[in-house]
Amino acid sequence: MGDPSVALPGGADPVERTRVLRRAHDVFTRDGRVEAPVRAVIAGSWRRCARARVNPECSARVELAEAELRSYREQHPLARVLPVFRDLGAFAAHGAHLLAVCDARGSLLWVEGASDTLRRAERLGFVPGARWAETVMGTNAPGTAVAVGEAVQVFGAEHFSRRVHPWTCAAAPVRDPRTGRLLGAVDITGGDGLAHPHSLAFVRAVARAAEAQLALLEPEPSRDHVPDGLAALGRDEALWVSGGREVTLGRRHSEIMALLAHHPEGLSGEELAIDLYEDESVSAVTLRAEISRLRGLLGPGNILSRPYRTAAPLEADFAAVARHLASGAVSAALTGYPGPLLPASTAPGIVRLRRRIEDQARAAVIARADAGLLGDWVCRPWGADDPGVWRALAGALPAEGRPAALARVRSLDRELSADRPAR
Repeated sequence: MGDPSVALPGGADPVERTRVLRRAHDVFTRDGRVEAPVRAVIAGSWRRCARARVNPECSARVELAEAELRSYREQHPLARVLPVFRDLGAFAAHGAHLLAVCDARGSLLWVEGASDTLRRAERLGFVPGARWAETVMGTNAPGTAVAVGEAVQVFGAEHFSRRVHPWTCAAAPVRDPRTGRLLGAVDITGGDGLAHPHSLAFVRAVARAAEAQLALLEPEPSRDHVPDGLAALGRDEALWVSGGREVTLGRRHSEIMALLAHHPEGLSGEELAIDLYEDESVSAVTLRAEISRLRGLLGPGNILSRPYRTAAPLEADFAAVARHLASGAVSAALTGYPGPLLPASTAPGIVRLRRRIEDQARAAVIARADAGLLGDWVCRPWGADDPGVWRALAGALPAEGRPAALARVRSLDRELSADRPAR
């Protein structure tokens, strides 16, 4: 049995393989049925594309304008290992192929290679700043690699978008060697010749080399240079990081730390209690006991009193998202937005802050009117039932892609009407 990660089995005729894959693609996009010889990794991707309502006639759109792209690239961790990727670029240019590097959301950061191939790719929209996530462009090597977190090879008509059928690509994810966080993917794109085990092995090797280089470049955490961190988006229990130490906080302690991060100037006991407790009769003794337990968990010098505040600057993930939104960097904001702030919390101050951040992000996505960003929002749990964003998505899609989105709007409108009490 051949290697299922390889797109073109040894000895297979590329022309014949293309013919049967195109037939299988037509069957799936018409009937939703997967036929042989579609590989499992491609079948899974096609099904995700169908759930995300990706149009098989879709086209790429540039999401990051030049100025925003330049700033974003300069700050991105993968910029530090660009020379490693360019070793792949030299190989790509020699073979009339392209090197591409994308971020964790499938936005292309760099596309380099042979000039003739670059011009062909530009007509396809395979350019820096364009979004090639599965939810936007369907099955493709960089977008699928970041979706599944594994190296992927995509041959011809295995691509979900028919416009990409003449191309073949291979991509491998790149992770932060210290935290395991997905940073993006490195990709090689070109003709049928890339449907070979060597191209897949090569991008895997380049990805591992980039991770090894990042490990060498990564400085040791230092309290003098690295602020304490708080991750509280999309999780019920926040993660506090300080000096290389990580602590998962319970619900109440998560709420306290998020409120203190939002108020670096500090909060009085009365102010903190108002933000923390739904029951206004909770005594000051209860709050002091919670603070005492939190100090025992984090260390006695980390929480100061009169007012309550953190001893060291605390960099919260929700604050970073808010800064990106304020500066208009919507794509960067959504990259750092895995979900609402402490979604299970009912603390009044957290509820208000959560609603504010989510409303700002939602408004920014609607205002950008980008089908990719809107599609991402409605494919997440917090946006799946949002008729306003679905309506904006319908307006941003080309005419042939609107019916499904409009049908979802009508369905949600009916559900909301049924939930309203009769007068």
